[in-house]
Amino acid sequence: MATYRVTTLVAAPPQRVFAMWTDLDRFSEWIGGVTRVTDRTGPPNQAGSRYTVWFGRMASPTQILAAEPPRHIRTRFGNAILKGESDVRFTAEGQGTRIHQEFVTRGFIAGIFGRLFALGSYKGSFQGELETFRKLVEKEASGRD
Repeated sequence: MATYRVTTLVAAPPQRVFAMWTDLDRFSEWIGGVTRVTDRTGPPNQAGSRYTVWFGRMASPTQILAAEPPRHIRTRFGNAILKGESDVRFTAEGQGTRIHQEFVTRGFIAGIFGRLFALGSYKGSFQGELETFRKLVEKEASGRD
């Protein structure tokens, strides 16, 4: 098991940030390689709900383990490359929202890939995806096209 932490400050209120984070139809806009989300059961902001995130032909079944809108969401996810848990906290900070995300990987292969995704801030890295998310939310919050 390995743990990785990323953070960013989004210039938008927690309600807007959380709503975007749990909008499954928008995952492909900020999570690298996502092609679709299927098998949805329950609301995406409620504990016990499930869905499958697809990266091409690779499925990643996901379950929401805990949810406290708009402050917290914890999920368990997994596929052959990366599996584990994601714990995300949304905290009001000034006029914006601080996002703290923690990934805990399960298994040897997931540990290796987790390390690769944790290095740097390139587009597909954990930090890179978080920054892409931040830009998306801020663009919409400001009304820019």
